[in-house]
Amino acid sequence: MSSENGTGDGGAAGAPPEQLALIRETVRKAKEPRAKPRTWRGAELAGRLPVARVLVDKGALHLDRYFDYAVPAELDADAQPGVRVRVRFGAGRHRVREGRREGGGLIDGYLIERRAESDYAGPLAALAQVVSPEPVLGEELLGLTRAVADRYAGSLADVLQLAVPPRRARAEDRPSPAPLPPPSAPDAGSWARYERGAAFVRALAAGGSPRAVWNALPGPEWSEELARAVAAALASGRGALVVVPDGRAAARVDAALTALLGEGRHALLTADAGPEKRYRQWLAVRRGSVRAVVGTRAAMFAPVRDLGLVALWDDGDDSHSEQHAPQPHAREVLLLRAAQDKCGFLLGGWSCTVEAAQLVESGWAGSLVAAREQVRRAAPLVRTVGDAELARDEAARAARLPSLAWQAAREGLRHGPVLVQVPRRGYVPRMACAQCREPARCRHCAGPLQGQDAGALGCGWCGREEPAWHCPECGSFRLRAQIVGARRTAEELGRAFPSVPVRTSGREHVLDTVPGTPALVVSTPGAEPVAEGGYAAALLLDGWAMLGRPDLRAGEDALRRWTAAAALVRPQPEGGTVVVVAEPTLRPVQALVRWDPVGHALRELSERAELGFPPVSRMAAVSGPAEAVSDFLRTVELPREAEVLGPVPLPVTPAGRPRRSGAPPPGEYWTRALIRVPPGTGAALAFALKSAQAARLARGTAEPIWIRIDPPDIG
Repeated sequence: MSSENGTGDGGAAGAPPEQLALIRETVRKAKEPRAKPRTWRGAELAGRLPVARVLVDKGALHLDRYFDYAVPAELDADAQPGVRVRVRFGAGRHRVREGRREGGGLIDGYLIERRAESDYAGPLAALAQVVSPEPVLGEELLGLTRAVADRYAGSLADVLQLAVPPRRARAEDRPSPAPLPPPSAPDAGSWARYERGAAFVRALAAGGSPRAVWNALPGPEWSEELARAVAAALASGRGALVVVPDGRAAARVDAALTALLGEGRHALLTADAGPEKRYRQWLAVRRGSVRAVVGTRAAMFAPVRDLGLVALWDDGDDSHSEQHAPQPHAREVLLLRAAQDKCGFLLGGWSCTVEAAQLVESGWAGSLVAAREQVRRAAPLVRTVGDAELARDEAARAARLPSLAWQAAREGLRHGPVLVQVPRRGYVPRMACAQCREPARCRHCAGPLQGQDAGALGCGWCGREEPAWHCPECGSFRLRAQIVGARRTAEELGRAFPSVPVRTSGREHVLDTVPGTPALVVSTPGAEPVAEGGYAAALLLDGWAMLGRPDLRAGEDALRRWTAAAALVRPQPEGGTVVVVAEPTLRPVQALVRWDPVGHALRELSERAELGFPPVSRMAAVSGPAEAVSDFLRTVELPREAEVLGPVPLPVTPAGRPRRSGAPPPGEYWTRALIRVPPGTGAALAFALKSAQAARLARGTAEPIWIRIDPPDIG
């Protein structure tokens, strides 16, 4: 205490008696400091099953195995299979005291099983601590995570980090509610619109395990239909799991389930809930208090008991592909769960991926589609604007939208909101010659030129301004925006329709719903809000930008994004119109006009089968520094049928830009090799890659190698 408080000696000796009594009382009530976990020296071992087999939380492939530890008698009751433990890891043989190995750093892990004897001949270190007696890793979850690790050439510890949420002590201390009895079987409802929809619901309610690929009709009924499928599985006394791309979709299914079944029958597992609430809900699922789960990507590992149905909505969405090692895809994880638990499987969406079409073509799953008459009644009218129309359209050359799009927007605003989909965010990301459409590039570094808010033209790589650009191909001095972003589009539409409100939905601010009153809603793909009563019209701009991406899935992904936006528009009998600015002769555009995503996926599948591309074949991408990739390819023992494509150089990641999954660090030069194997040898390929990577890590090789099984973007 300072002298200003009347204690010149600086201690507590001069404090008043009342203050000293208060200090003593505070010390008495204070908790004793917790000692750090330590190993036991000479501690008594458990009398029964004194050996614990532990998976340490080390993601390195060469440590992807179990390690044996001794179980002290003090931890015998809590050290049960599935609990979290802490162990000493890294002690050598020379650090032995009284027959037990000691030393090493403390590390987390999971107790896999208890055994009477160990296969290890040397002394065993003891378990340092049982973090919690709550068993979080059951046999089914362990089997699933091991299967996922093997399929994606990853480590079990990495998969468990995705499957088991971090511990929250307060959530574990709270008991979960008692499980509710199974509900009554629901009626088919809007499933009757599909040719075999009602039979699918009845089979689930009767305890069957039907497997189907569902091409949903346009409109908002998809969430209610998913809820009825979940209710049918619950009515049979089994559990259900639904995985959706984002929190907005999860909220819609959550609301539909609550309206159909009431509170307390399902759990919502999304990142928006917060760590503690999410862990509490996850524990309720593991304990059997809740039998149904709706969630985003991480919910694919939810420990639902006695699964009767696993369902996935919109499997082509990028959000279903995990970005952390070993980067599993939710579709493949749910396929593993359906095979492991012998339960029902439902893969749904407004569009159809090639993988979904392959499930139907192989006979593994049936097809849930509506008759063509039903599709025509539910889908909007789709009109196209191609290059020929744009060349003759003075409005398209002078302004943002072609005349047909302007007319559709003006007519739609008389009856309700109009959706405008723009395939890029920002102001004006890229510029091109207005005459020949040659991309405008910087004279210093050949980087792309882009317009800025102040109207200046600058390089997107080096940042230099370009005040006097001219086209090196045709000599023109005029520029046009290759792809105009959402913000610039909103500005232009606001000037064209001054009395109409303009709303934007994109990365920075995503709208969930908009009212049914007249308004222009400018959105990037995937961020389209739902309009009350549906949109009166939709404009899908710059279709060539999505179709022209150098990616195997460019056409499939463009059709999926267009279909998702068009599905929010009112049906054609109610005046709903969609205008897509893209060449009408292209296959994805024709599929949108006919509303036939299944036919498009089947044709894509046929072509990939001829060329040997996924999903007909299994493929792996190996990327890293050129010497490291070459050395890896020389040492790996690939299956005899494997075909190596490349290596080829990867584009350099510019500094300051977000790094894509599998891309090199900024400024580094990497190469990538693709390894392709025929069907049936995917497991052998994954094992060979995992073994070679583990050997490199065991040797202490410093240069990184990035391995991805079935990469979603292979160029």
